Amino acid sequence: MTRPYSEDLRVRAVARYEAGETTRAIAAGLQISPSCVSKWMKRKRDTGSLAPGQVGGHRKPTLSGEVAEWLRERCRSGPFTTRGLAAELLARGIKSDRRAVWVFLHAEGLSFKKNRAAGRTDPA
Repeated sequence: MTRPYSEDLRVRAVARYEAGETTRAIAAGLQISPSCVSKWMKRKRDTGSLAPGQVGGHRKPTLSGEVAEWLRERCRSGPFTTRGLAAELLARGIKSDRRAVWVFLHAEGLSFKKNRAAGRTDPA
């Protein structure tokens, strides 16, 4: 992703616009696109600032907070599958998929391993 234009350039563009110059003339003079000028003017009207907004960032995971606590308790209470947990979450109104559940379980170090020997009976 590219860097935002400098605030100095934004200030010069807005000053020229407020002096009565057209958007296209400003864009040609400053070698930027006309949409930049109109977007900067809109930003100035809406926020009162020309500073660029946040670029990128981190999205909070869906499976956090109370949902994460419930999921941890559920995993400790008995056998589970990622598909089953995703269905239980959906029943509780939390839209998620198997991959998100798997990522959560992996990060928490939670797993359920089937014990093959537990299902056997001794032929003695």
